[in-house]
Amino acid sequence: MTDKPKRPAINMEEFGRELARRRAELGITDADMPRNSGTRRTASKKALLKAIKDAGGNW
Repeated sequence: MTDKPKRPAINMEEFGRELARRRAELGITDADMPRNSGTRRTASKKALLKAIKDAGGNW
């Protein structure tokens, strides 16, 4: 037997649009958001980020 959730699942596409709208209303840009310092990244995470960068991506 599985428990039924107490609330409906979040639609991530809708959530993203709502978040973008709220940030725009407040004048918050990506430049305003602090980045993770990366001081505790695992070797596998560093390799993944390097592969993304080498492929021309920007995480």
